[in-house]
Formats: sequence, C-alpha cells, structure tokens
Amino acid sequence: MNEIFEQAAHYLIVFAVGGALCVVAQILIDKTKLTPARILVAYVTVGVILGAVGIYEPFTKFAGAGASTPLLGFGNTIARGIREGVDEKGLLGALTGGITASSAGIAAALVFGYLAALAFNGKRKK
Repeated sequence: MNEIFEQAAHYLIVFAVGGALCVVAQILIDKTKLTPARILVAYVTVGVILGAVGIYEPFTKFAGAGASTPLLGFGNTIARGIREGVDEKGLLGALTGGITASSAGIAAALVFGYLAALAFNGKRKK
C-alpha cells in the first residue's frame, strides 16, 4: 500500500512540474511581447544550459517525465549528444552529436505529425 502512495506522489510531482513549465510559458505568451517561437527556443536553450552546468540530471531524477518531456528535455538531449559526440569524434562530433542523440524523438514527431495530418482535416482561418 505504501508503494502505491509513493507512486501517486511521484505522479503528482511529475504533473506539477510539467504543468508549472507550461504555466510559465503561457504567462510569457500572455504578459510579454515574446512570440511562442521565441519562448520555445528559450526553453530549449535553458535545457542546454541546465544540462551543461549539471543541474538538469538531478532535476530529471526528481521530476521524471515532467522535466524530460518538455522542450527543456530536448535541449538537454542535444547538449548531452554534443558532449558525447565530441568525446567520440572530436570537432565533428560537435556537429553531429546533437542530431544523433535526438534523432529518435525527431523521427517520431515527423511520423506522428504526418499521421495526424492524414487523419484530420485542417480548416483555414478566415
């Protein structure tokens, strides 16, 4: 029974952290003149920076998918891939490591986006 409560608490933390990241983005959209694209780029950049200084890994252990799924996680994956690529291939790894590390997520986004486009009809704005 105690294990069930621990798992429920973990899910609440995951939901709260992921939701808080979304709330911050929505506040930035509503209260500033930043475009959604700039906010997305900022989130990826923050993920890269947090990964570079070593803060992102403990954050992910605490928040699970609430931290790893949003764009912060994508930025961290790119940074980690670049570090690993440089360790393996030198300067060339700096150019290829990020794409190699994030290729599965990018491919999934393309495939599922394409399937969604086939399944649903978009409507033009008036």
